[in-house]
Amino acid sequence: SIQHVYGAQHPPFDPLLHGTLIKTGSKPPTTPVKLKKVSTFQEFESNTSDAWDLGDDDDELLAIAAENLNTEVVMETAHKVIQNHSKLQEQHKLQEEQLQEEKQVESAELSSIAYGDNRLVKSVSEGHTSSSSDNASENSSMQRSQSLPQTSTPPLVSGMTDHNTSVTPALTEREASRLDKFKQLLAGPNTDLEELRKLSWSGIPKQVRPIAWKLLSGYLPANVDRRESTLQRKRKEYFAFVEQYYDSRNDENHQDTYRQIHIDIPRMSPEVLRLQPKVTEIFERILFIWAIRHPASGYVQGINDLVTPFFVVFVCEYIEEEEVENFDVSSLPEEVLQNIEADSFWCMSKLLDGIQDNYTFAQPGIQKKVKMLEELVSRIDEQVHRHLDQHEVKYLQFAFRWMNNLLMREVPLRCTIRLWDTYQSEPEGFSHFHLYVCAAFLVRWRKKILEEKDFQELLIFLQNLPTIHWGNEEVSVLLAEAYRLKFAFADAPNHYKK
Repeated sequence: SIQHVYGAQHPPFDPLLHGTLIKTGSKPPTTPVKLKKVSTFQEFESNTSDAWDLGDDDDELLAIAAENLNTEVVMETAHKVIQNHSKLQEQHKLQEEQLQEEKQVESAELSSIAYGDNRLVKSVSEGHTSSSSDNASENSSMQRSQSLPQTSTPPLVSGMTDHNTSVTPALTEREASRLDKFKQLLAGPNTDLEELRKLSWSGIPKQVRPIAWKLLSGYLPANVDRRESTLQRKRKEYFAFVEQYYDSRNDENHQDTYRQIHIDIPRMSPEVLRLQPKVTEIFERILFIWAIRHPASGYVQGINDLVTPFFVVFVCEYIEEEEVENFDVSSLPEEVLQNIEADSFWCMSKLLDGIQDNYTFAQPGIQKKVKMLEELVSRIDEQVHRHLDQHEVKYLQFAFRWMNNLLMREVPLRCTIRLWDTYQSEPEGFSHFHLYVCAAFLVRWRKKILEEKDFQELLIFLQNLPTIHWGNEEVSVLLAEAYRLKFAFADAPNHYKK
């Protein structure tokens, strides 16, 4: 069934109620908010690292990104990407062949044990003659399985970036190289935040993600000597807020806020994590304290989702388990839980400081971004835009949630965390770059969108996109396309609008 728009404590209107689900011949009313002339976007920073990570060629790629792009540079970079991809494919093939040989030798040894040495020769020869076609089909099926989504639901957090988990020695070596670069950068007396952003754009290894996120969000200072004192001061300050405000949650003027928070938390993802009483208690405190300290907006549905990525990443700082959703958070020491809670509060606050107009009365920031998304899509894929318009599907009916929840309801948590690596390394990533990610995300489904010829089917599809098996490869392609759109449109307002 079609879902109502998620979010908006005080929405100016409900787009689904005003736009009838079964068309009656009359066109639904358009958004009453008239968008002012869009100003030019922030000047594009030419030294941003490229969206395609070449692993060992990082330094060379960053040098290229610092220059003015021209056709020769683009072609040379694309050629290197293709060469690296070909090398990886050859390595995969060699490893598969070695695996097959090892299986044959192991089979021969087992036959020798069971039937004696006379049978050994026969076993090996039969293996080479009779199963050559089977090996070929097995190799091809293995290659297909690597490119197709797996049938089982993948873990929510394990392997969150393409640098965290590796199945081949080449990727393990690449992971070690990138991790070493991060550690060297973080080990100095003063971390170069600009270099950290460049390195983080293509994903942050799990081992250093907690400290990298705290630095990129502005929660921790670049100076190493000041970090511990800053952490102690900010954690103490947060729990002073808890002591001062949290008991007032049952007061008459705060009851509605606390009740809404209490209702929303069970709707969050991942399900196993949210059902833990300790997690619910922590999230209720974080959200209530934030709402009390930000009376201009207060608590709005959607803000609750923004705590989860920070909480999960900071839990990973203290545990070794790959799958956080199966971990009993209450087993952690109370002091550790307090640290995680305070750090999650401050980092979420830093994020919301940049997009607070999304959550003030009538949520003007979201309505403006949805209108900008509509104009952008009309320029980059007029056919998709026209198809949605012909079937009277309004962008606000599906993209409101994309902006309100930063796509967290559209992709698995592991993909959200990978997206946030890049968002935090981009200037105005959550407010500005997210627009281009949403545009690339919509166009990604153009084939299916154009096939749907019914209003209800279109809207149901756009509200329930099939991303459950998405992983690092899909996120990397999405970010690369978003980067291309930003490069093309960010400094070209005349091309951005009709």
